[in-house]
Amino acid sequence: MPKISAYIIAYNEEDKIEDALKSITWVDEIVVADSHSRDRTAEISRLYTDKVVQIDFEGFGKLRNDAVAYCSHEWIFSLDTDELCTPDAKEEIIRIINDPGAADAYLVPRWNLFMGRRIRYSGWYPNYRQPQLFRKGKMRYTEDLVHEGYVINGRLGHMKSAILQKPFRNLSQTLEKMDRYSTLGAQKLLRRGVQGSMWKALLHGVWAFLRLFVLRLGFLDGWPGFVIALGNFEGTFYRYAKLAEITNKWTTKEPPHPHEKE
Repeated sequence: MPKISAYIIAYNEEDKIEDALKSITWVDEIVVADSHSRDRTAEISRLYTDKVVQIDFEGFGKLRNDAVAYCSHEWIFSLDTDELCTPDAKEEIIRIINDPGAADAYLVPRWNLFMGRRIRYSGWYPNYRQPQLFRKGKMRYTEDLVHEGYVINGRLGHMKSAILQKPFRNLSQTLEKMDRYSTLGAQKLLRRGVQGSMWKALLHGVWAFLRLFVLRLGFLDGWPGFVIALGNFEGTFYRYAKLAEITNKWTTKEPPHPHEKE
């Protein structure tokens, strides 16, 4: 009978990781790839698995590839600390790995819970990320700092049963995550040779807001939809603004004398 490993990447997630781990106790092996958390993340993880490994953070793509390397079994299920595997998803996964005609990798739909409600629009459903169920050796992640892509050597399928995601504990965490991801995004753009400017930051930010709130019908999600679109504006705006900051070296320039023109 085929066996399955599940891996979780984590950093300072003591308030989330236990629920995620409880939802995958049915798998044959759990791997927690911790990037030297300073809270109880590793301690809590050891209550559910003896395979808690410490991996330096050098970007999400490399971190995921390193985590996969620690997985022992032929099928791998990827779960983040803010995600929960539902009973329906569990049953579908078991059917898939026991099906001789199964595809090599599967995209998994996600229902997001935000501001006390399930988000139906705003680009948040089915909200696929990289394939979360795949045969070992059939998929690898591109080693980007953030928003890592993937390469599949085989056939891609789509699961029907959704997992749950609770992306933010509260509104404060949305700001913290926006700040971290916009910094990583700016570094990613810099490596690609993209030029930054404040006008580019504004235009990309406005488009990011309109795309979610109008084109992706975020307005039908009410205030949560507005907050999601606004957060997307901020994350996109600061990604390009931070890129402009880096390329223009604002933080290393001497300020002009009060009587001199800039």
